[in-house]
Amino acid sequence: MASKLQQLQSKACLASQFIAKHGTTYYRQLLEQNKQYIQDPPTVEKCNLLSKQLFYTRLASIPGRNESFWKELDYAKNLWKNRKDLKVEDAGIAALFGLECFAWFCAGEIVGRGFTFTGYYV
Repeated sequence: MASKLQQLQSKACLASQFIAKHGTTYYRQLLEQNKQYIQDPPTVEKCNLLSKQLFYTRLASIPGRNESFWKELDYAKNLWKNRKDLKVEDAGIAALFGLECFAWFCAGEIVGRGFTFTGYYV
């Protein structure tokens, strides 16, 4: 156990040294590549404007997302009506999708409990 801890500590040390050496270069390069997205000067008013633009853009996209939802629901209903024609591959994919949803739910519960498996702290 102690040797594993030493290995982990040495790898963490190497990673922090790499970040200290190359982090600022990467940061500058990233900002340079994406400078068209940077608002200059970064004022509170500009931030408020951008947040309102994002909010109302997302709000305006609701009808399109609602339409997509109903199309997906109709597709699922159609699959259920014709389930006798369903292939094993399609059923397997649906089962894996359901299993993945359940796994993400369990992961969210564990994170919500503060990374404990037994229960909530009271």
